Amino acid sequence: MDLMKGKKGVIFGVSNTHGIAYAIAQQLFNAGAEIAFTYAGETMEKRVRPLAESMNAKIIMNCDVTKEDEVEAVFKECEKVYGKLDFVVHAVAFANREDLQGRFIDTSRAGWDLALGVSAYSLISLCKYAEPILNEGASIFALTYLGSEYVVANYNVMGVAKAALESSMRYLAADLGKKGVRVNCISAGAVKTLAASGISGFGKMLKAATAKSPLQRNVALEDVGRAGLYLASDLSSGTTGQILYVDCGCHAVYASVEEMDLISKSMEA
Repeated sequence: MDLMKGKKGVIFGVSNTHGIAYAIAQQLFNAGAEIAFTYAGETMEKRVRPLAESMNAKIIMNCDVTKEDEVEAVFKECEKVYGKLDFVVHAVAFANREDLQGRFIDTSRAGWDLALGVSAYSLISLCKYAEPILNEGASIFALTYLGSEYVVANYNVMGVAKAALESSMRYLAADLGKKGVRVNCISAGAVKTLAASGISGFGKMLKAATAKSPLQRNVALEDVGRAGLYLASDLSSGTTGQILYVDCGCHAVYASVEEMDLISKSMEA
């Protein structure tokens, strides 16, 4: 498939083969795209470099997205190697483990600043430094989750960070739309990833999602990867400022019969 032939872009946030960012990168590469990769620190480099090299990456750079000079350096290198870019994927998020359990009210100011800075402000930073080298019709998209709209147990400050990310996406879409650049989000459902394992009670979230979903299953990494391919490609040329839900329909259902049965059984127990 040559859907992305001749297209060039960069992905921030690939960390292992069991993550959403990798699933997206794989779909883009298989469709013919040239992809630059970033990693954060030496430990992550050992994981990311082999994955990037397997996709013939010409750029594999260290980048802490909270450091503007490092973000700027990535796009300067992209300009040097590629000239212009056609897509940017933001798959970066982080919060302290202690802020992903217990009560949200106990979130520390430092934990708040960290989660919002890494997970939300970084999208603004990426857009700012990417803007000068984006082709008309380029696509930028970020990863979010339903915890931005509803209370999800143990998601806590990350839910607030994702809400800020989604709102930022809409303002960025307005700014960059004048240049023909699209900005969107993918709201992926509960899916088994290394990052998700840090959320307390994630196994229960998977079971609840299966019970609630109209498709009666959890979303797969391949589902989200294909959605990323759609947003990065010209197939989504008229889509911007949108949240694309890839959660087997969970966002559309308050409570299914199966989910209510589960709740009823747990109360009886």
